[in-house]
Amino acid sequence: MKVIIDTNIILDVLLERIPFFKPAVEIFCLVEDSKIEAFICATTVTTIDYLLTKSLPVKKARTALSHIISLFEIAPVNRPVIERALNSRITDFEEAVLEESGKIAGADCIITRNVKDFKYASIKVFEPIEFLALF
Repeated sequence: MKVIIDTNIILDVLLERIPFFKPAVEIFCLVEDSKIEAFICATTVTTIDYLLTKSLPVKKARTALSHIISLFEIAPVNRPVIERALNSRITDFEEAVLEESGKIAGADCIITRNVKDFKYASIKVFEPIEFLALF
């Protein structure tokens, strides 16, 4: 199964946000154990870098980012992704870009804590605990 992971799930792990940390870590474990193929959107990489360098020395932030990109594939953001996102029924542009990027990557679903933002998504959307129940 191919999934695209929303930025909030990555941040739940990196920032150890309770009560979201444990389910997010379990999803990371599924990726590490090759039970799922997981993507993050290219925009997630830049967002994470920005947030990490605000709270950590640059070298430490880049080490954390390197670990993330070694674990996840990167779903592209290009002109067709942006154009389709602009015309998406998903009103939150960032989420529309994530969905379109995931579709380009062949993702079967999106894993997010903001399910309501994906009301009009054309691929399945799961909260982490809901997704984990599939395993």
